[in-house]
Amino acid sequence: MRRRRHVAATPAALVLGLALATAAPLLLGGCSVNPATGDEQFTAFLSPEEERRVGAQEHPKLVEAFGGLYDDPALQRYVSSLGRLLQQASEQPEPPFTFVVLDSPEVNAFALPGGYVHVTRGLMALANDEAELAGVIAHEIGHVTARHSAERYSHGLVAGLGAAILDAVIDNQTVSSIANLAAGAYVQGYSRSQELEADTLGVRYLSRAGFDATAMSSFLETMGAEAALAQEMAGKRGEGALAGLLASHPRTADRVRAAADAAQARFGGGRARELYLRRIDGMIYGDSPEEGFVRGRAFAHPMLRIAFTAPPGFHLRNAPETVVGTHPSGATMRFDEATLADPSLSTWRYLRGVWASKVPLNRVERTQVDGMDAVAASTRVRTKSGVRDVRLVAIRAAPQRIYRFFFVTPPQRTREFSTPFRQMIASFRRLGVEQVANLRPLRLRVVEVAPGDTVESLAARIPFNEFRAERFQVLNGLRPGERLQPGQLVKIVTE
Repeated sequence: MRRRRHVAATPAALVLGLALATAAPLLLGGCSVNPATGDEQFTAFLSPEEERRVGAQEHPKLVEAFGGLYDDPALQRYVSSLGRLLQQASEQPEPPFTFVVLDSPEVNAFALPGGYVHVTRGLMALANDEAELAGVIAHEIGHVTARHSAERYSHGLVAGLGAAILDAVIDNQTVSSIANLAAGAYVQGYSRSQELEADTLGVRYLSRAGFDATAMSSFLETMGAEAALAQEMAGKRGEGALAGLLASHPRTADRVRAAADAAQARFGGGRARELYLRRIDGMIYGDSPEEGFVRGRAFAHPMLRIAFTAPPGFHLRNAPETVVGTHPSGATMRFDEATLADPSLSTWRYLRGVWASKVPLNRVERTQVDGMDAVAASTRVRTKSGVRDVRLVAIRAAPQRIYRFFFVTPPQRTREFSTPFRQMIASFRRLGVEQVANLRPLRLRVVEVAPGDTVESLAARIPFNEFRAERFQVLNGLRPGERLQPGQLVKIVTE
């Protein structure tokens, strides 16, 4: 323990007064008129130069967190050129922004300070024309030109400034330590007023660049339909929080139309549907080989060369670090891997002393799974949702690699899931060379509607077991009951 230097007691009111006096010059000089919004805003603690530095620092971290850059140079150039066109229509045409496509199936987009704009291939797969993608990018550019990150950062820092300086006086910290209090402010959700402002600016840039400004609202409707379908497929119809872009950018089509009116946007501009669909034809859809593939209840990873099958009724969701399964009953499961710092540690000692060191364990079983050493144990924990039974399973694949299954059930359902969970563990296996070679990602394909084609007939070509027609409709931005026209281009998914 580091010994604290003794400091004479200082009345809190006096310290706070000193803090405000110290900050006063910054507060008075930190307001400026933003050329994009025409409003005066407080951005004292993050200058444009610092914004670019922060963006350059965080950009590679965000790229890594979302699966890296999508490996398609032509598509990357296309998105970059589209972004540059929209930036030229903004009040900040220089310095050049950075526009990239992330290798993630999530429907999302982000803007970092300094002009680092990211869109996922999952979002591009859902968009149905160039104007819809441009609307997303224009919205993100709006966050940058409005300097929303700097605004949030500065206000967040001032809110805690008195307490920070008090702590600095008592604990003799440096000013640089104080600045770290708001270090994560720019990645938090935007306020409703900032979202509306970014919409207004985005519509302005979209219209100036010659696109149909209604594309922003039409794509929001598609995203809303996609989010609702995802909830329904997970057995949570009408429940839970929104995910992806709608969670970080809470907006509605009505609000976007209001923003369009506020921006006095011109309607009826270009949509460039065929050009856009040809650009994304052949793009990976869903999981990438680096993250493994979810196919219904089955998961297989070509890089790790492993596979397993979840029990009936479970909906699997893949992520960079884990696979999560949910069941309408409230039962859940999680699968991931861990690296052992000490390869001499036994599997049982790892489970008891490392993974579950803070909970009492019972029903301990030592077994073999596909020839690999495995240990299972149970415990009961109290969560925000109430008491839950937990079953932990550790499978030793190599001296320093352990695969982990984590099962959670309401106590009244634990017996019901005992056998299905055992069957799931028994399904865990290593894959041979030929099996790995047969694992390929799904691809987005653009086809022309032929005479006699219907939503149902084209949806039947999609390699999913459930919700085929609904998936096809959402993927193509079709409303329920909307008919297809011969010659129309639509998206399907193929293996």
